[in-house]
Amino acid sequence: MQYITYSNITNCNIKTNDDSVHNHNLVSERYPVRLTNYYSGLIRRPDDAIWKQCMPDARELEDTSQCPDPLDEKALSPVLGLIHRYPDRVVLLVSNRCPVYCRFCMRKRLVGNGDAPMGEDELRIALDYIAAHPSIHDVILSGGDPLMLDDGSLSRVLAGLRAIPHVAIIRIGTRIPVTLPERITPELCSMLKRFHPLYINTHFNHPDEITADSETACALLADAGIPLGNQTVLLKGVNDSVETMRSLMTGLLRLRVRPYYLHQMDLVQGTAHFRTSVRTGLEIMRGLRGHISGLAVPHYVIDLPGGKGKVAVLPDDVEIRGTTLLLRTYTGEMITYEDIITPRE
Repeated sequence: MQYITYSNITNCNIKTNDDSVHNHNLVSERYPVRLTNYYSGLIRRPDDAIWKQCMPDARELEDTSQCPDPLDEKALSPVLGLIHRYPDRVVLLVSNRCPVYCRFCMRKRLVGNGDAPMGEDELRIALDYIAAHPSIHDVILSGGDPLMLDDGSLSRVLAGLRAIPHVAIIRIGTRIPVTLPERITPELCSMLKRFHPLYINTHFNHPDEITADSETACALLADAGIPLGNQTVLLKGVNDSVETMRSLMTGLLRLRVRPYYLHQMDLVQGTAHFRTSVRTGLEIMRGLRGHISGLAVPHYVIDLPGGKGKVAVLPDDVEIRGTTLLLRTYTGEMITYEDIITPRE
């Protein structure tokens, strides 16, 4: 398989002052830096929300308490490049390359550790594994970024999956509309349409990432009949306020992108400076529910360490007294709700 080639994808050290250059170089030796001209062009000033997501920080090297692989993906990989955590779905890592190396990446341990796409032999072995497990109905393409593959290579992956009768749904996780929107072409969308039902989850983290270019990229995908979702990571100093999150989530709906998940930060080594408390996440969810359209409210989830899976976290406790439920509204008012008892109970 082959990658796309774009001249505006560069390995990068942004210079500010001598100390910053020194720190950037030290960090990039351990955790490489890559970004596109497009994404770097969104930076308005050093240390803004875009800067923090893509520029190296000395605190990455100070974090030694967290784990390189907290979700235990290696142990959950029955064959190379495949993660099988849940009974009915798998993650297929078809690419090791991204146009931007996010500093909070859940697979930070792999960034820069080999840059080749999944090989043809590895793909065949992974497809054979999926074909041998009829319980697998849903395949998520991830990486790296799957859309870094050229159209022909990506088409071969999708065709291989569509040849397996029990694979009903294919999902693609990509940050391309955010970081390299010019990759979303009419030719790519025409190819993707051949493999429906196909879903794409993208990854906007801040309102400044919603631009005319990212809007055009999402429109091309949506017009191709591809349902679009978004997975946001809660990041300290980037989007950990109600105002920012409201702007982001409502802005996504205007792009025809449905907010899907708000992720509590995974406990990945090198990312501790991005972590917020769960209490902060709950306060943000409380500030979304009822205040903006329900379509714009994501699920707040924690992906548990040890590969235990995602758990949704709700901002309001429910007090149950027999068949009476006490529910808290978004204004803080407590309301009673009478439940029923079904015959099975």
